[in-house]
Amino acid sequence: MQIASDAPATFRSSADRPGAMALLVTAVREALSRQRLIRYLVRAEIKKKGTDTVLGNVWWVLDPLVSLSVYVFVFGTVFARNQQDFAVFLIAAMIPFKWFTGTLSDAVSSVTANGSLIKQIQFPKIVLPLVVNGSGLMNLLVGFGVLLGFVIVLYPAHLSTMLLLFPVIAIIQGVMMLGFSFFLAAATVFYRDVGIVIGHLLRLLFYVAPILWSFEAAGGRGSLIRNAVGDEFFTILRYNPVAVLLETFRTITYGVPLPDGGWRHATLADLEWVGLGAVLLMSIAILVLGTIFFKRLEPQFAKVL
Repeated sequence: MQIASDAPATFRSSADRPGAMALLVTAVREALSRQRLIRYLVRAEIKKKGTDTVLGNVWWVLDPLVSLSVYVFVFGTVFARNQQDFAVFLIAAMIPFKWFTGTLSDAVSSVTANGSLIKQIQFPKIVLPLVVNGSGLMNLLVGFGVLLGFVIVLYPAHLSTMLLLFPVIAIIQGVMMLGFSFFLAAATVFYRDVGIVIGHLLRLLFYVAPILWSFEAAGGRGSLIRNAVGDEFFTILRYNPVAVLLETFRTITYGVPLPDGGWRHATLADLEWVGLGAVLLMSIAILVLGTIFFKRLEPQFAKVL
């Protein structure tokens, strides 16, 4: 009962409570002034992930390859998917999706997992979600290296200058993920149920996001999903931020899936620039609101933990 009663208390008005802009400025100042601490913790987080395994951080390379092999076998062979070069089709969306789900899963517990540290040392807690996102960024860089090597060696026909846009799309997704991380990390301190709910939502997202299928290609089951859920819900699935980003990653890496199961090289005209612009604006708004939310609740963390 104590945890539940503490959460709303943070929102009660106070004469000397800092405003939204002051909280934003403080958050930026704290992040910039603790760059060395953030870099140190990111390195420690990366090393920690490989300490309990025989192969260590080699799993960063093996994990996406093993996952790809399993999905290609199950959906490309067992379920006889007829999408040409299905392995590239799949990994082009799977790498950024694993970055998204892995980072948010870690962000949920980024504050609660460091409860003893928060009680003992005075430091800006906003560092903790930043460390998780920094570690996740390293995962993406390794994943992109795997993706690039995989395409160069086995599917060189898919190489194009469109891959140069990968960092641009990654920045948009990174901004959105950081904002979500602030929301989730702060809310979980007061309501541990958040972690359970997010875990289920991320598992559901794997099947409703365009990873194993495409909205455009008939072979990708997009038309079947439209018929099953109706036009309104299909529009929500098609134009939600995660779907827009994953489809863009696939377009610049794989190309454009065709209705007959084939593909063609993408051009700049094939990208949904309006959708990407909307996702960018939404991501910035999520980051701003998430930062304010986190900083508003931060003074209560030590008391609740």
